[in-house]
Amino acid sequence: MAKPKDNHTSFFPNIAGCASVGRQKQTVVANMDGALLRGRNSFSYFALVAFDVGGIPRLLFLLLASPIAGILDYFISESAGIRLLIFVTLVGMKVSDIESVARAVLPKFYSSDLHPETWKVFSSCGRRCVVTASPRVMVEPFLKYYLGADMVIGTEINVFRGRATGLVKRPGILVGNNKAEQLEKAFKDEPMPDIALGDGNTDHYFMKLCKESYVVSTKTKVEPVNPYKLPKPVVFHDGRLVQRPTPLIALLTILWIPIGFFLACLRLGLLLLLPMPLVYYAFWALGVRVYIKGTLLPPAKKSIGQTGVLFICSHRTLLDPVFLSIALGRPIPAVTYSISRFSELISPFKTVRLSRDRATDASAIKELLREDDLVICPEGTTCREPFLLRFSALFAELTNELVPVAVANEMSMFHGTTARGWKGMDAFYFLMNPSPAYEVTVLNKLPNELTCGAGKSSYEVANSIQRMIAKTLSYECTSFTRKDKYRILAGNDGLVLEKPNFFSLIKTWEKK
Repeated sequence: MAKPKDNHTSFFPNIAGCASVGRQKQTVVANMDGALLRGRNSFSYFALVAFDVGGIPRLLFLLLASPIAGILDYFISESAGIRLLIFVTLVGMKVSDIESVARAVLPKFYSSDLHPETWKVFSSCGRRCVVTASPRVMVEPFLKYYLGADMVIGTEINVFRGRATGLVKRPGILVGNNKAEQLEKAFKDEPMPDIALGDGNTDHYFMKLCKESYVVSTKTKVEPVNPYKLPKPVVFHDGRLVQRPTPLIALLTILWIPIGFFLACLRLGLLLLLPMPLVYYAFWALGVRVYIKGTLLPPAKKSIGQTGVLFICSHRTLLDPVFLSIALGRPIPAVTYSISRFSELISPFKTVRLSRDRATDASAIKELLREDDLVICPEGTTCREPFLLRFSALFAELTNELVPVAVANEMSMFHGTTARGWKGMDAFYFLMNPSPAYEVTVLNKLPNELTCGAGKSSYEVANSIQRMIAKTLSYECTSFTRKDKYRILAGNDGLVLEKPNFFSLIKTWEKK
């Protein structure tokens, strides 16, 4: 709990009285923590950076330091507490790693904590500026791309040979009068912003510089803005943690990991050792919930000349074919685009890696279908949010025996996918969740009149199946591709390791 401070912002009207109409030609400046965001405590965002870059040791170090930061904030100053959090979190980290987390991990959590009244006013203005005590490197990608901020004024971190020293540059942490001074410096050659939005305590320093000022109450609880209603919702995000890591959740996560890893090994061992029909019952006994819906097709009868069925599966984790096999009670071979050799090694069924050469891949898939049923995920990569990426149309040209499969999953602690980390741990992270869930819905086989055999183009077939699966899951269809995901999250196309500038990638993506 912070030390009580003089609430000068009581002289300003509440933001509820701020009109949002006719602001298109005006400039707004908003404090981030406690105004643009509902909460003032930034521990969770530092914890996300600490865990994603430094792992459990850094998260534990931050957790132990957070009570000391609270004491410094209460007895000395707010800036002293934030300085400690910044030092413990960032010292020794590569700046490129911090930037990677800022564009791939933090936006998901920032976007789910927007204050509705502040966002209503902020989004209505033609020019937008944000001031914050948080390191600018952590917040700028989210604020500029997802919220359309034109200017971000934040705490600048000190860098030595590409690594953060944990110290900050002058004028130090942007709290109190420092915010006002940096705002005046930024607008020295132009009029000051028309509207200022801030919370209680020390925001009055910069708020009184503007024509209109409104205070955002942190005492009144409000529901956050629906992140899917934003002009640019977060479709792609990375990082392993599912929940916002408050101190309590961070502690529980640290304590659970050794237990969860043992549990994941046990679950994986049973998956590899037991016959597929028994895996369903073993998973339920170990807390993995498997829900099966739809019509389960029997295997193809090769004795009468039947070729295999091609299951067209939406893609949530690399375990999608595993849970389809559990649902059908038999192992279904899968074609894969890019998984680790370790994942192939521990797979309970045959996997075939595609080459991304169209002719070679088509020949390989046709050969596999002569032998058995087959599962393919035409999105080419996973998506965590309720969206479906564009389906590659190659599969529609190879067979008319097409069965759409809608899969959805639920995780409470760890995500079982990654774009930037080691993919070999994806299965472990999913199975480390206390009680993960998978829902497999096998839809009816595609009628012949909707296949290429009836004259439909492969793109029409692919789009039709995408819409069927999306309707079943209540997801939204998109035209985003695998390359879009990796360029945004990892700075490469998933194959070549290159790291172009984030904002240049965004501009290229928006033009598509």
